[in-house]
Amino acid sequence: MTRAERTFIIGDIHGCLGMLKRLMDKIDWRPDKDTLIFVGDYIDRGEDSRGVIDYVLEISRLSSSVQFLMGNHERVLLDFLEGRDFTTFFLNGGAATLHSYGSDHSVGPEAIIPPEHISFLNSLQTWIEVEDYYVVHAGFRPGIDIKDQELEDMLWIRDTFIFSDYDFGKRVIFGHTPFSEPFIAKNKIGIDTGAVYGNKLTCLELPALKFHFVEASAFA
Repeated sequence: MTRAERTFIIGDIHGCLGMLKRLMDKIDWRPDKDTLIFVGDYIDRGEDSRGVIDYVLEISRLSSSVQFLMGNHERVLLDFLEGRDFTTFFLNGGAATLHSYGSDHSVGPEAIIPPEHISFLNSLQTWIEVEDYYVVHAGFRPGIDIKDQELEDMLWIRDTFIFSDYDFGKRVIFGHTPFSEPFIAKNKIGIDTGAVYGNKLTCLELPALKFHFVEASAFA
């Protein structure tokens, strides 16, 4: 269980490095006092997936209280690198990720992605408990204990979770499904606000339940 003076939880980034840097400047995160959690989907679709991973790794070296969740896009990249699923990777914006690593298709992707980045992808957590909340990338399947949840659901679930009023015992904070504004319900809070689609990158601050945003711009 994570305990800190404040906890900041950042939504889906998708290669939008400029927006992430502006959001970090805005939230006044204190490495020695506050927890910082990322809900996953650091990569794909946006212009600088490599830069995002470099940046969050740099942040992680400032504090032991930085935690990273796996998003479905990170799992898809790992599957692609392991030769298991090429189609899903390219259908979900993977080409932009390879481009950010300088791919010219003359060598395989495993040759251009730094080992440190591969280690990062393999180290990502599936869910995190923060006092009165659970944090997960996509959500949980209603009616199933948290510890028995399937990885597929935690990375990919949408409507079955979003439209359920099931009480998981704690309020669930999630990303994955983009909304124009944070999705707020009694049992859940969605913080993917479509940064890569020209909308906003969102951070939720706990325990204040305060939202911080940066808007997309020509320099995002």
